[in-house]
Amino acid sequence: MIKIGLLGCGNVGHIIATNAESIQVTAVFDIIPGRAEELAALCHAQPYTDFDAFMQDDFSIVVEAASVDAVRIYGEAVLRSGRDIAVLSAGALADDEFREHLVEVAREMGKKIRIPSGAIIGLDNLKVGQISPPRQLLLRTTKPPASLGMTAEAPTEIFKGLAHECIKQYPKNINVAVALGLAAGRDADVELWVDPAAERNTHEIFVEGDFGDIYVRVRNVPSPGNPATSYMAALSILTLLKNLENPLVVGT
Repeated sequence: MIKIGLLGCGNVGHIIATNAESIQVTAVFDIIPGRAEELAALCHAQPYTDFDAFMQDDFSIVVEAASVDAVRIYGEAVLRSGRDIAVLSAGALADDEFREHLVEVAREMGKKIRIPSGAIIGLDNLKVGQISPPRQLLLRTTKPPASLGMTAEAPTEIFKGLAHECIKQYPKNINVAVALGLAAGRDADVELWVDPAAERNTHEIFVEGDFGDIYVRVRNVPSPGNPATSYMAALSILTLLKNLENPLVVGT
């Protein structure tokens, strides 16, 4: 059974900890003491608010379910400890300099940075773009205005541009676009919309290249307890961890 250290004890952390049937959560870390203690009690893990102490516990992989900032602050230390890291906040890797440095550290230590599919599907197939570059790679995301802390009376486009530009304005809403770009080997174009009639976050992916054309639409069900988070994103981490020890792995 794989042992994990959970970095971040919010909504996604709770879903991981309470559904980890073939995974043992041995340690949880959060800078907010109450969060760490509450989650630790649910999964019989050791709670930590001190990162260095957390890293002394017994686990083989760190699962980041916190934030872009958490990846930037702790990512290198995790790899240098001799552990892999699973990164849900892929937006942190939109910074070319940071990403290249983190990848170099992973190579140096012989470790891996694992990125789950998150709130979308199809990342494995998009890897063909690393061999046959796509002419078009567009993500159109539509969200209820309230999820971005704003109001709108009609469908409104609030951003259009490249993923690495979008993250500067909407750092909590760009993980999907960055994951797409990393899979396909090029920065994704992004359209971010708000629609007062939208009940779910919707991601539409448009890809075109010599291999053909692709259209995917995903309408995410919100996570229980936090409508701003996709339930699929949490499940994608559980799937990634399950497949680490599965001898039959489909698609990756």
